Amino acid sequence: MNSRRTALPTSAEPDAVDASAACERNPAGASRIEVIPLRGWRGRTRFVDLPYRLHRNDPNWVPPLRRDMHRLLDRKRNPFFDHGEACFWLAWRDGIPVGRISAQINHLHLATHRDETGNFGLLEAVDDQAVFAALQRVAENWLRERGMRRILGPYSLSMNDDIGVLVSGFDTPPMVGMPYTPPYYAQRLVAEGYVKAKDVHALRVKLADVVTKHLDQLERVTARLRAEGRIAVRPLDPARFAEEIRLALDIYNEAWTQNWGFLPVTEREAKQIIDQLAPVLPPDSVVFALADGEPAAMLVALPNLNEIVADLGGRLFPINWLKLLWRLRFRKPKTARVMLTGVRQRYRRSALSMALVTLMLAEILDAARRANIEIVEFSWILEDNKPSLEGCHAIGAQLDKLYRIYAKAL
Repeated sequence: MNSRRTALPTSAEPDAVDASAACERNPAGASRIEVIPLRGWRGRTRFVDLPYRLHRNDPNWVPPLRRDMHRLLDRKRNPFFDHGEACFWLAWRDGIPVGRISAQINHLHLATHRDETGNFGLLEAVDDQAVFAALQRVAENWLRERGMRRILGPYSLSMNDDIGVLVSGFDTPPMVGMPYTPPYYAQRLVAEGYVKAKDVHALRVKLADVVTKHLDQLERVTARLRAEGRIAVRPLDPARFAEEIRLALDIYNEAWTQNWGFLPVTEREAKQIIDQLAPVLPPDSVVFALADGEPAAMLVALPNLNEIVADLGGRLFPINWLKLLWRLRFRKPKTARVMLTGVRQRYRRSALSMALVTLMLAEILDAARRANIEIVEFSWILEDNKPSLEGCHAIGAQLDKLYRIYAKAL
């Protein structure tokens, strides 16, 4: 093993990701690679900075805001740590960071699914099988020592965050809230014995190409119910923003209960979501469907903020925050993402369910046209969610990106 490596601080700052006794040092066998747990602010900064160096020449990688990445790792500020534990490592070779990974146990997931499954995530690495092998080995060992019998990922850090490795659709940047990885990530994971656990789809449609026949037909079929006030749609009320987002999340928590890998959004996670969406979410990007006057379904879309942050290098200071504020006001995105749809359980698997979703979709597409949106993405959708996939195809949406979640027995 090469003994050269950059010295890391021996103590952590109070709010930094700390290398506890559980995050022991893990050399990567006889290779020149050494995998070391994070210690202190400097280690966390190197961890955050790595992908900016790895992908800076990839035109389809959108640098996330560094402050958001630091918040993700912060045990005090990230609600994940209310019910989860994690360890973070950097892989070093010849004194240079060449990879990173996290391993985490989500106790809320274990209580919900009882499957002895832990996760890996935040995976970034150079195109070198030895680096991937060293990173995956340290994550696997950490989870195995804590009683996990399967590793699943990448999750960064939970099912409700960025998930999956891109396996097709490398020719365009991702939409807001969706990850991007080079093609070799999937190949390297497979070489380490990982197999597909689930695929999730991102479908896109140009608004100019939307097939309106399906929407028009449903409007005719449901005209009587709408005239009688049995079903209706309404936008979010901006005067009650926090309350309305909590309503949308309440419907989500009920609607998604039986979906693969589902985890409910906790109260502190809801507050974080509200704080993040308040400055950027137009009121007409959230639509509620009503059945007999009661909120029965919701749909949430978001302008593709990646369009206006892609060239900021992940930094807001000293002057990029002024650019961002100006762009949010005067340079509106031309693309948007439908990121969340849900129907309360009592309406599921009924004709009314499809009517509610289609009415909301028609409303959100009209709002997108008014905002001069040109392309809408529906993401992510589980590969076996046939009704949602068929509904997207019916209006002309086509698969644009395919993300894969991998698993391995421990």
